[in-house]
Amino acid sequence: MENPFKFKENKTDMKTEITAGITTFMTMAYIIFVNPSILEGAGMDFGAVMTATIIAAALTTILMGLLTNYPFALASGMGLNAFFAFVVAAQFGWQAALGAVLISGIVFFILAISGAISHIDAAVPSSLKSAVAAGIGLFIAYIGLQNAGIIVSNEATQVALGDLTAPGPMLSLIGILIIAVLMARKVRGAILIGILLTTIVSFIMGIQPLPGGLGDIFGPPASLAPVFLKLDLRAALAIPFFVIFSFVFVDVFDTMGTLLGTGARAGFLDKDGRLPKVNKAMLADSIGTMGGAILGTSTVTTYVESTAGISEGGRTGLTSIVVGILFLLTLFLFPLAGLVPGEATAPALIIVGVMMVGAVSKINFEDFTEALPAFLTIIFMPLAYSIADGIAFGFIAYPIVKLVAGKGKEIHWLIYLLAVVALIHFFWPS
Repeated sequence: MENPFKFKENKTDMKTEITAGITTFMTMAYIIFVNPSILEGAGMDFGAVMTATIIAAALTTILMGLLTNYPFALASGMGLNAFFAFVVAAQFGWQAALGAVLISGIVFFILAISGAISHIDAAVPSSLKSAVAAGIGLFIAYIGLQNAGIIVSNEATQVALGDLTAPGPMLSLIGILIIAVLMARKVRGAILIGILLTTIVSFIMGIQPLPGGLGDIFGPPASLAPVFLKLDLRAALAIPFFVIFSFVFVDVFDTMGTLLGTGARAGFLDKDGRLPKVNKAMLADSIGTMGGAILGTSTVTTYVESTAGISEGGRTGLTSIVVGILFLLTLFLFPLAGLVPGEATAPALIIVGVMMVGAVSKINFEDFTEALPAFLTIIFMPLAYSIADGIAFGFIAYPIVKLVAGKGKEIHWLIYLLAVVALIHFFWPS
């Protein structure tokens, strides 16, 4: 094991790496239940998506470990899965949405292999990157509140508070409280544990039937057939450019931010603040997105939860491989997934939203030319129910306010181009 993973060079050992892998897996395993729950809303088969989610996460995470020898883990990304299900698939069909994910993965692959990502990263202002993360946080939290029945539609005010005394909303509120307590106590795997404990509460409340035996918890994995290779590339090509661009944009910058953040925590960055082998890590991520689309799941991206394993001492690709193996073992938990009600997964969306909204602290609201584009990006994602529309508003507003403030020199030419494309997105959408 010493040669491929270089334990001595990375000041670690096998026991530490295995412990780190278990820790990372615990913190992100909630996606096994949450992702199929979200994509089921697009009309996709729950069991097939669960199998696709697990296989995509497992294989891509193992690939990351072998390709880079970094302890990073990947799975279907939160936020983009909601955008996939409730915006793109709702309008164009989930087969077309899978095609759009594949196209975005191909674009990401080209950007990674050509090295163009670093130039794009330098062109896009940090305030817009942070605003996109915060906006997605509000977006998925809003969806979580809707799925929980805590927020409902209202003819007079568009939205209103639901009946909190009803069993569904009450269960979700209990779930939020459970996860919040676990998070506040810094319990590893708080979201996953919270989902399982909330499911147990649902048995007590009579919302879900008690499992009859081990057969209701363990069993063979669900077939991939309903979603495998079901992507529709022809229909995807008819989707507006800015929608596909949004898949690429969020995946690229979410991955870049996660790699640099977790890489800094692990001590991987060089004296210039760059991550060695970043292009290989990006390649693994792009391959995961393409493979995930083929398998039948939404965009695969690098998880910030990788920091949990790094905090436990994980420093090599063995950590990633352990995570991948653990994901594969969960293929046999399909019957258990059927016992988890939507009201138990909704709190996970809300809590993840809370964590993502934290990116707003990186925006300089004292500078109005930074504040307005960022605010428009954030507010339009949940209100327009679209990540693409939020990004488009931000890219339109940014060059306008900078120019009228006499700060045109701060604008990269790419931002002007994206502003034009965003205008076309709104006024010539098809």
